[in-house]
Amino acid sequence: AAAESSDPERAVAKAANSVILRILVFYVGAVLLLVTILPWNDEGVAASPFVAAFTEMGIPYADHIMNAVVLTAVLSCLNSGMYTASRMLFVLAARREAPPALVKVTRRGVPANAILASSVIGFLCVIAAAVSPDTIFAFLLNSSGAIILFVYLLISISQIVLRYRTPDSELRVKMWLFPVLSILTALGIVAILVQMFVDTELRSQLVLSLLSWGVVLLLFLANKWFVK
Repeated sequence: AAAESSDPERAVAKAANSVILRILVFYVGAVLLLVTILPWNDEGVAASPFVAAFTEMGIPYADHIMNAVVLTAVLSCLNSGMYTASRMLFVLAARREAPPALVKVTRRGVPANAILASSVIGFLCVIAAAVSPDTIFAFLLNSSGAIILFVYLLISISQIVLRYRTPDSELRVKMWLFPVLSILTALGIVAILVQMFVDTELRSQLVLSLLSWGVVLLLFLANKWFVK
């Protein structure tokens, strides 16, 4: 969304700072509070640490509070996923890499067809989880295990290549420790992928993710062929 902002440089910096702040507050801060309230060998830590912490503090209905928090977090993830999926379909359609109907928007500029298509796919995944959780849904879950790692790896490599191609005068967003930090990030992701291949329990996720990437690559090449 920063590309559509009137001030992308400020938008990217603000987003990066907000991510750091959220990690410090909601992850590091939460873990710090848990280890302060609960003993490290408490049985409740393995089951539900936040419920155990609320119970230790004497807060009633701790399990209901956490259910509400989890439900809110899931709805937030759903909203974010819906935005990302519909935007991706819209951009692909604009580049003639997806059905042209997905590029149509309403009078208010909402890509209704892309949102509808994303919603249908989401409902199909929910039905798959209910009908066949041990086969279809398990395949979908495992096949997406390492895809996000491949995505971040490509982002890191693309960032390095594009920043070197772009003249310094046109780089509006500054980055600390470039390119060392980007290279270390890419190497760290590669190390995780290698570890997934070595670990017999995670190898299936890596293989299925590679197969999924292969399907996407074939669809990309087929689209390029038909567009010509």
